[in-house]
Amino acid sequence: MPKNKGKGGKNRSRAKSDRNDKRELHYKNTDEGQEYAQVLKMLGGPWLEAYCFDGQKRLCHICGKMGRKVRIAVGDVVLISLRGFQDNKADVIDKYLPDEVRTLKAAGELPESVKLNETEDGGDDIEFGSGGDEESEEEKEEDDDRQDDIDDI
Repeated sequence: MPKNKGKGGKNRSRAKSDRNDKRELHYKNTDEGQEYAQVLKMLGGPWLEAYCFDGQKRLCHICGKMGRKVRIAVGDVVLISLRGFQDNKADVIDKYLPDEVRTLKAAGELPESVKLNETEDGGDDIEFGSGGDEESEEEKEEDDDRQDDIDDI
């Protein structure tokens, strides 16, 4: 048998070429029953719970083709297609990146109350609390006062 000399096959090279392309921004089409939504909870498998910006919570199904290529997390803004026969269920069509969400907000497509989940483009949502090792401001001031008293002696 021949040895494997490369890193991956045709799928790797295809994915590598698709990474840095600028995507076309898809706006909702109300004639086709599309709506913007924000992910509230991942339910497992291809299912998630989303808050649609028409004021309803819906159970959404991630399409198979999209589920294998795009990772969706809580807080992401997605485009969903409403079902004509089930009002409480929908299908996820597209996921918007944080810069695309900002563009949609600027265009007036999304309400201003939408909060971005910026973990993808480098925004830090992590806050580190003091584990009790750091001194508070008051303790630092008291230490400074003690230093002054020692110097006076």
